[in-house]
Amino acid sequence: RLLLSQGTPLARTEAVVERVVAAIRSVDETYAAERPGGEKMVRNVGVQFSRNRRAGESGEHLATVTVDLVGPDARYASLGEIMGRWRAHVGMPPDVIALTFGEAQLGPGGRPIDIRLVGEDMASLKTAATELREWLGGYAGVFDLTDDLRLGKPELRVRLREGALALGVTASEVARQLRAAFQGRRAGEFQVGSEDYEIDVRLYERDRDSLADLARFTVTLPAGEQVPLHTVASLTSERGYSRIHRVDGRRAVTIQGDIDPEKANAAEIVADTQARFMPGLLARYPGIRTELEGQASESAETGASLGRNFLVGLAAIFLLLSFQFRGYIEPLVIMASIPVGLVGVVAGHLAMGLELSMPSLVGFVSLAGVVVNNAIVLMNFIKIRRAGGESAEAAARGAARQRFRRAADYADHGGWGVALVDGDEPPGPGAGPPGHQPRLRSCRVHVPGVVSGARALLHRGRLRRHGGGRDRLEAGGRDPGDIVGCRHRHCRRTRRRS
Repeated sequence: RLLLSQGTPLARTEAVVERVVAAIRSVDETYAAERPGGEKMVRNVGVQFSRNRRAGESGEHLATVTVDLVGPDARYASLGEIMGRWRAHVGMPPDVIALTFGEAQLGPGGRPIDIRLVGEDMASLKTAATELREWLGGYAGVFDLTDDLRLGKPELRVRLREGALALGVTASEVARQLRAAFQGRRAGEFQVGSEDYEIDVRLYERDRDSLADLARFTVTLPAGEQVPLHTVASLTSERGYSRIHRVDGRRAVTIQGDIDPEKANAAEIVADTQARFMPGLLARYPGIRTELEGQASESAETGASLGRNFLVGLAAIFLLLSFQFRGYIEPLVIMASIPVGLVGVVAGHLAMGLELSMPSLVGFVSLAGVVVNNAIVLMNFIKIRRAGGESAEAAARGAARQRFRRAADYADHGGWGVALVDGDEPPGPGAGPPGHQPRLRSCRVHVPGVVSGARALLHRGRLRRHGGGRDRLEAGGRDPGDIVGCRHRHCRRTRRRS
């Protein structure tokens, strides 16, 4: 996405676009030369002028270049690597305000860095935004930083001089005469046959084709006299802002940027900026406040929603288990494996070099159901073995061996099955198309979580020693050695029944 200054001629925009297109062609040829077959990855290159979705404006100074690549099964380089080489080949032309590279995304994910400054003074907002951009640019892996408070086209501002009101001249009257002289004013209309013609009166073209014509322009006073424009008003050349964004009626500027996931973490960058930079910035500009948008806002909203729904799900699971087991101890024992599953999730991420992200949290929420189901089946296996006359420890060991095979099958089919969708390669570091990475991450949450949850269930002393209490007696599998001298309430009831 290309953004130049307002007023840039179309020819200059086309020249920069040609440079961008030539760069991606060069990158494609470089990759093709590195392959034995010389296959190219770029299928089509499209250009749209006067369009930049992130700019929030339109004009000849905007352009968007779209590149269609081959499918992920035929692509032998990641999108991040391709865009990195493309960015390096293009460079940064001196008259370009913003040149951003990105992958087409669906959904409300947001930009990795999206911080909004809200205030009233435009100069303070622009200065604060510049300082924030320089700070964020100091982090490794941060690129394509932009803000939406940009200078517009050059303009002349007309201000009344002191004493002009004494001549009967007002600002609205000066503006009206200038508009009529340079843009025209309808004086009337006449009809010829069935056609209507409007009479538009304005200065002759050669008298309004340069800024010097303003210096010779005369203003008509209420009495009919004419005076030069510069005697009643001052002309200053300035550049205003192309767009002023407002939030709740207050002026705002948004700083956005992208990151390289292999070098930086958006959440850590935003948190460090808030802790070390924002206090000083707000102290220097007391009329400004900050708001987090993009991925930070979406992650906070999604995390809060996940937390609420997770608690509701836990309550529903506990009620259902209470009805099934007709008690409260066994449901608590089963559900105790859920938080311990988080230990396996963290350990699995550390072992595979992954970071906890939103797909990881979603995977952990879905992991709760898998862990509970596995714990229920494991407890039933233990009870069946206890009913067959095995000791508590032997029953737990045998049930663990049986369930381990099922967990291994789950890990094998889950880890490889997700990656083999659409003919992709088995999972590896960075393997698979980008759309499958969240599903791969969720699968990498399930496998270690199930294992740690099962270990927690087996190492519960209450389950090992009292997992049969009342049920052993009813099944005829009572083991006196397990209950004599124990003060657990199930064992005390068993002694009383005996």
